[in-house]
Amino acid sequence: MHTLLFDIDGTLIRSGGAGSRAVYRAMGTVFGIGEPGEVHMHGCTDRGLSRTLFQRHAIPETEENWHRFIAGYLELLDDELARADGEVLPGIVSLIEALAVRDDVYLGLLTGNIRKGAEKKLAHYGLMRYFRDGGFGDHHHERDDVARWAREVVEQELSDTFQPQRLWVIGDTPADIRCGRAIGARVVAVTTGGYQREELAASEPDWILDELGADSPWLRELA
Repeated sequence: MHTLLFDIDGTLIRSGGAGSRAVYRAMGTVFGIGEPGEVHMHGCTDRGLSRTLFQRHAIPETEENWHRFIAGYLELLDDELARADGEVLPGIVSLIEALAVRDDVYLGLLTGNIRKGAEKKLAHYGLMRYFRDGGFGDHHHERDDVARWAREVVEQELSDTFQPQRLWVIGDTPADIRCGRAIGARVVAVTTGGYQREELAASEPDWILDELGADSPWLRELA
C-alpha cells in the first residue's frame, strides 16, 4: 500500500488568506485584540500558532482559552472562505481523482490545521471526500509531532497492509520536508506555496516539483 499524506494550504489549495484572516478576527472577537500583529504561519500548527499569539498578548495558555479561540476561529472561517479569492491548485483535481480510484493508494492528510478547520477548507473546495484520515494541528505545537501522530493513525488503520517504505509526505514548506523525514517518509516538495526551489532543496526532499498533477513524474514511484 502506498500511503500519501498531503499538506493542505499551498499544496492542495490556496485559501486566499481565509485562514489567517479568521485567526486574526478571532483574536479580536474572543480576546479583544484589535491588532494581533502578523505571524509567520507557513508550516505552523494551529496549536503552535495559538501559543505564539497568546504569548505575544499575555493571554494565559489554558485549555479554556484554546477552546474559546478555536470556536471563534471556526465560526469565522466559513465566512472568510465564502468571500476569499481562493482556488484548488493546478493539477490537484486530476491527481487526486487518479489516485483515489487505486486500491493500492491511501490518501491522507498531514496538516497544521485543526481537524475541523481542515475539513471546512477541503469541503469548501470539494476535496474532503477523497481523504481518509491523518494528522492535524489540534494537540501538537510542532509539525514533527503531528507527523508522528499521522503515521500512528495510518499504521493502525492499515495494519498489515502498511508499508513504511511506501510512505510519502507531500507539502510546500521546509517544515513539511522535515516532518516527513522525522517519520521515515519519502518527500515530494512543491513550489506552489511560495518557497523557491533553492529554499526547498536545502531540506533535501526526494522530489521538487513546480506543480502536482496526474502526469507528475514522481508518480512513476508508485508503479
